[in-house]
Amino acid sequence: MKLILFLLLLGLPLLYAAILYNALVNLKHQVSKCWANINVLLKQRHDELPKLVEVCRQYAQFEQATLIKVMEARAAISEAARAGNIGRLGELEGGLSDLLGRLFAVAEAYPELKTDQQFFHLAQRITQLEENIADRRELYNEAVNINNVRVEQFPDVFVARLCGFRSATPLRFAGAETRDVGLKALFQR
Repeated sequence: MKLILFLLLLGLPLLYAAILYNALVNLKHQVSKCWANINVLLKQRHDELPKLVEVCRQYAQFEQATLIKVMEARAAISEAARAGNIGRLGELEGGLSDLLGRLFAVAEAYPELKTDQQFFHLAQRITQLEENIADRRELYNEAVNINNVRVEQFPDVFVARLCGFRSATPLRFAGAETRDVGLKALFQR
């Protein structure tokens, strides 16, 4: 009887630790899955940007500096995504969104470009991708929050530290992305 009680007292904490461990593994993979979903959308958007830039370049007088900045921002974001630098990616994404707003504002001055079907389709596609990325960011940050709470709360913190589970980094936005858009400034040339 004492042996059974001893095994039970020893087994219950081990069973509880295994349950905590499995829950932490699940959360870690949920964060990874949410990040992978964002990455897919970022790749799709980044594949569409060169097409949009090329359509704009066909209009000889289109502001080349804006196009160059968009492509430079695209390259920097790709590098940050490859490196897994979520903080830097958040900063750069805000800058790219600002640049895309400027690009679309500049396009307003080119009636032929605005009516170009390819430009119209690409602009709609990129806008749709921007909305999807924003939705996925919200899901990712929620998964990160749940993960971070679990790896810091008692008693999970002991299993998390023992097994090397870490807090994840939320995707924060650059200041430019959270400010009000100055439409007047966007439309001035």
